[in-house]
Amino acid sequence: MNNSFGSLFTISTWGESHGGGIGVVIDGCPPLLNLTQQDIQTELDRRKPGQSNLTTPRKEADEVEILSGLFEGKTTGTPLAMLVRNKNANPKAYDHLKSVYRPSHADFTYDSKYGIRNWEGGGRSSARETIGRVAAGAVAKKILKKAEKIEILAYVSQMHTLHAAIDPEKVTLKKIESNPVRCPDTKVAAAMATKIEQARKDGDSLGGIITCVAKNVPAGLGEPVFNKLKADLAKAMLSIPASMGFQIGSGYNSVTQTGSEHNDPFYMDGQTVRTKTNNSGGIQGGISNGETILFTVAFKPTGTIFKEQDTVTTKKKNTKLSAKGRHDPCVLPRAVPIVESMAALVLVDHYLQQRARSGLFS
Repeated sequence: MNNSFGSLFTISTWGESHGGGIGVVIDGCPPLLNLTQQDIQTELDRRKPGQSNLTTPRKEADEVEILSGLFEGKTTGTPLAMLVRNKNANPKAYDHLKSVYRPSHADFTYDSKYGIRNWEGGGRSSARETIGRVAAGAVAKKILKKAEKIEILAYVSQMHTLHAAIDPEKVTLKKIESNPVRCPDTKVAAAMATKIEQARKDGDSLGGIITCVAKNVPAGLGEPVFNKLKADLAKAMLSIPASMGFQIGSGYNSVTQTGSEHNDPFYMDGQTVRTKTNNSGGIQGGISNGETILFTVAFKPTGTIFKEQDTVTTKKKNTKLSAKGRHDPCVLPRAVPIVESMAALVLVDHYLQQRARSGLFS
């Protein structure tokens, strides 16, 4: 099982949903970066369970411990290791899943691949694994902000059939965090919250779309041909639990346009090359062009629901399942910081690669 991500800025995550804890080791973090426990905790607090009545009722403080790679408030350039201990694990709540596969979950496929699975909350397949990603993403965000003032913001733009009306270029963190849904359109956010609460009461779940914008990304990031920036972003987003689709810029809508309609004309803004439109989503030829990077990620409804469903047992017998336990009726509100973190990890990796390449004869 490959649990590492990145090239120069590499993370390796470990841990299970109901084990001792979740952790991450970052290799390749530059030295002398001012970093505190609170820098990490702020992001983890946005991801943690039990933060509102719209999420799983599991209560976890998710307090991070920085174990290595930090001295006198600065990174040392050595591996940066972080740990979050599980304090409210309840593995017995999953006894009923020991010999049955949850539909549209990783139970059957893990068993098929490894011949063994951790049925206590899904083990490694649980979205609790993303703690390590968010902790590492907090470090990546800080590097990008210090180096280039890059800002990465994600928000819920659609939930089920409800669509938010907002200009991605004008979204702010304050607007995103103004409600528990993390939708900057407050009127639509209220309707989304009501819809989530109803899905919970019905024992069902909902999916939707998260939009992400990365501002102030310099031109030149990306590794053609196979490690295009958009390709690495797509891989990062589709590695997030429950993700089902990725679009950048105009995405599938581009097929209804002609070339003259879709092309982004260039113009000079002082000494800077800009584009009049941004159908490319800030990436052309797999390389950032200096415009805002804009993409969306689709998430399916949570796989574990309380409604009765057809399934099979581990002994290949037909049966019925009404799942129990503590689960999110909609993953979107807590997935927002995960999307931001994975975007930051991709961008910081490509930024460091570009710095390494351009610095030789400059």
